[in-house]
Amino acid sequence: MEDYRLIADALAADIAAGRLRPGDRLPPQRAFARSRGIAASTAARVYGELVRRGLATGEVGRGTFVRAAAPPTHPPLAEPAGARVELELNFSVLPEQPALLAPGLERLLRVDPLGQALAPATVTGPPGAREAAVQVLARAGWTPEPERVLFAGNGRQAIAAAVAALVPVGARLGVEALTYPVVKGIAARLGVTLVPLPMDGDGLVPEALREARVRAVYLQPTLHNPLGVTMPPARRAALAAVLDELEVYAIEDAVYAFLRDEPPPLAAFAPARTLVVDSLSKRLSPGLTLGFVVTPAGAAGERVAAALRSGGWAAGGFALAAATAWMADGTVAALVRAKRRDAAERQLIAGKILDGYALRADPRAYHCWWELPEPWRAETFVAAAARHGIAVTPAAAFAVGPAHSPNAVRLALAAPPVDALSTALEVLAAVARGDYAGVE
Repeated sequence: MEDYRLIADALAADIAAGRLRPGDRLPPQRAFARSRGIAASTAARVYGELVRRGLATGEVGRGTFVRAAAPPTHPPLAEPAGARVELELNFSVLPEQPALLAPGLERLLRVDPLGQALAPATVTGPPGAREAAVQVLARAGWTPEPERVLFAGNGRQAIAAAVAALVPVGARLGVEALTYPVVKGIAARLGVTLVPLPMDGDGLVPEALREARVRAVYLQPTLHNPLGVTMPPARRAALAAVLDELEVYAIEDAVYAFLRDEPPPLAAFAPARTLVVDSLSKRLSPGLTLGFVVTPAGAAGERVAAALRSGGWAAGGFALAAATAWMADGTVAALVRAKRRDAAERQLIAGKILDGYALRADPRAYHCWWELPEPWRAETFVAAAARHGIAVTPAAAFAVGPAHSPNAVRLALAAPPVDALSTALEVLAAVARGDYAGVE
């Protein structure tokens, strides 16, 4: 017999998606039972569950009606969801981090260094900042020139400044069909139209740019979020050729690239057409971050610097001073090594527990993409997971348009302790099987 809560989850997803609207009358329970092939008693439990969740109200003599849903308490992927196990936001803080970071902060608390850190900051940073950043950003034989590095408060601000500098209001920005959700909000606030571009197993399809008529393209070619795909060198070279031919800029988001040694960034293939955006949020933590924009030579870099200043997106002096010390003394490099080990361990756990399911992931990534089995729908699965205290992200959060939303969820593996992650994944596997015994 189908669990009544699964049916309630499906109706809750219909309400959340607007397919059932406030004030809509639900069918009489007996009619609903006949349409679903369930017992009348099961239908009564479904309606009772909707009432318990505050999604419906029963009126004697009139029936059961959809209630106006309460507004969400936080924007998607913007604030912690308050779930017992967080598999939505993807930030890792390792147990050894406080001991590694504390000496850098202690140095700043002396009078002279603190006075310098409290002075107004510039987008080019204090002396030594660019050189320290180059050590952190360099990979696979590519090393940015220090004079091309600009600083933002965080990675999101770096992206916003790059988009603002390259794409005028009303113009078009190409993105992968599944893209970082924050980019959708940035584009909306800047008056930029997003154009979804097709992907295959190697990442964004370069030829799609020819018909897209975009001013720039934003992409994550290394450990793509959410799919985990890494674009191979041949695809990067092909994309670089199209960028040069069309005179289109690329905004390369390298926020997860620190987890891999290769390949070189797109900027190594198209140095005159690529802006690299990155941050310390994944390497350190969201509360101790700094954003970077590596610009090409010429007017694009000047426009990004102007956007950082006018948008209020420049880094603060104290954050710059602290980050510079951690980058220069090897603290960031030590944490990168530790997080690479941590991410690999978590991927092994996910692969073992979810073995047999359609899971896509790079063994070095902090996230994986789960194409759900039938009869699950992504929104319904998210609701069922939340009922067990687990926050996961549906594919719709990454889709630029409804037509590009597959039946999948992203699992962010970084945040929970390892034992809590294992337990949560066991619960999700049981939910996917429809086996609720033992997971209440």
